[in-house]
Parts: sequence; structure tokens; C-alpha cells
Amino acid sequence: MQRSSLVSNLLQRQLVHQRQRISKNQMINKVIRSQLPCDVFINHRGNDTKRTIASLLYDHLTRLRINSFLDNKNMKPGDKLFEKIDSAIDECKIGVAVFSPRYCDSYFCLHELALFVESKKKLIPIFCDVKPSELRVGKSNNIQLGPKEIERFNLALEEAKHTVGLDFDSNKGNWSDVVTKAADVVIESLIEIEEAQIIRNPMKLIIP
Repeated sequence: MQRSSLVSNLLQRQLVHQRQRISKNQMINKVIRSQLPCDVFINHRGNDTKRTIASLLYDHLTRLRINSFLDNKNMKPGDKLFEKIDSAIDECKIGVAVFSPRYCDSYFCLHELALFVESKKKLIPIFCDVKPSELRVGKSNNIQLGPKEIERFNLALEEAKHTVGLDFDSNKGNWSDVVTKAADVVIESLIEIEEAQIIRNPMKLIIP
């Protein structure tokens, strides 16, 4: 009886140690990933889509080993908000903009979108429960903007609205379908960018 108890206690300690080691490794991997340049920046309205398409797409791309940026996944306490986001957009290759009914109520969403449009990088729009024609910035929004910001953000929205994207109705569609389609477009876009870079710089193919 005493031997059985000792064995049980030993196994429990080993299990706790193993869990702590796994947890530590996961934390280290998360920190490493957060410091790597991202391939894809996911622009979204947190209250609308963070728990659905934004997180689902991030997780799907992560499983495919595509380094993506999603604020709550990549940012940690102490990070400077604008500095971290602006840097991620500057370093990424393409962006995914998830438009939703309250998207235009967020200064951060509009700021990120404007940065993308101004950078001339490829942007993949996903219109989730909203039509492109319904996206606009003005005095009716819940944020205070100056005339120049309104003009800048509306120009970015117009550019996005005239870009071919994915339409999704959460009342009729399947989340996994739109996430898979979006991931496929992301992969195709990254391949196109890589091929274009090789054409511009064929020396990249030379192995030393």
C-alpha cells in the first residue's frame, strides 16, 4: 500500500513537471513568433470578429506555418500600441481586412486600413455581414475625426470597396468555408509575391 502511494506521488510530480515544461516551451515559442516579421496582417474590428473569423483565420494560417499578426495573439503587456501595429504593417507582405457592421466605428481599424492602402501592399477584403456600399466614415460614426482624417479614411475605404474580396453572411454561411477560402487566397498571393521577387532578383535562386 505504501509502495503504491509512493509510485502514485512520483507519477503526479512527473506529470506536473511535464506540464510546466510544455507550458514554458509554448511561452517561448509564442515570444519567438511575436518577434518574427509577419507575412500576413489581419485587420479587423475586435468586438465584431475577433472571436470568429479573425481568430479562426489566424489559427488556420498558423497551422500552415504562415506567420500572421493578430493584436491579441502577438502583442504583450508593455508594447506600444501604434508602434507595434505600424511596424507589423510595414514588415508584412499582405493584409486581410475583415469588414463588419461596426468596423468604421474603430479608429484603429481605419488607421490600419489607411496604412495598407498607402503602402500599396496587396489587401484581401472580407465583407462579413456588411455590404461594401455600407462602409463609410463621417459625422455619424462614434469617433471624433478631423476633416483630413475623414478624407484619408474614406479614400482607403473606397480603395478597399473596389477590390475583389470575399462576401460572407454569418446567418447562412459556414465559418470554416470562408476561412479556408481566405487562407487559399493568402497562400496564392504569397506565392505570387515570392515569384515576383525571384523574377526581379534571380540571384536569390543561386545557392552558395
